[in-house]
Order: sequence, then structure tokens, then C-alpha cells
Amino acid sequence: MPAYIIAEVEVHDPASYEEYRKLIGPTLAKYGGKFIVRGGKIDVLEGRWNPKRLVVLEFESAARAREWYDSEEYKIPKQIRMKASKGNLVLVDGV
Repeated sequence: MPAYIIAEVEVHDPASYEEYRKLIGPTLAKYGGKFIVRGGKIDVLEGRWNPKRLVVLEFESAARAREWYDSEEYKIPKQIRMKASKGNLVLVDGV
């Protein structure tokens, strides 16, 4: 079953975040992850949620997504992301 990491991100250090963007691709590829959404226009249809930036990653399974998130390959990029932005991430099973 596919699984998705959904991230709401607010970037406060664009230069460092750009470095993160350069590093994340190869880490995703190694674990079979891919971008479904990476930024883009957000149109709030209901409620008060008004995220600055949304990212959706797809993996073949929740286990594979967790392997990527906890991997040595993602360790440094994750540290850069956490310093350059703040956000919320969730891992959810697909259908």
C-alpha cells in the first residue's frame, strides 16, 4: 500500500533551504520516494488552515517512508531543513 509524507513548511532561511532542495533528491530516489507536490499555489477551500508551503512525498509503503526519514542519507539534509524552516510532517497510508 502506498504511503505519503505530507509536510507543511514555512521557510525562514531561503539560501539554506535551497541547499536542502539540492540534497534531498538522491536520498528520495534511493528509497523509492518521489515528489507529488512541491510547493505551488495553495487555494484554501474550507477552514482556517493557510499553509505557506506544502510538500507531498509518495513511497511504496509506510515502512519504506520511515526508512528514508530515519536514514543516514537523509540525516544531513534533514538537519539543514530543520534549521532553514519550521513545519509539520505526517506519515499516512494511502489506499
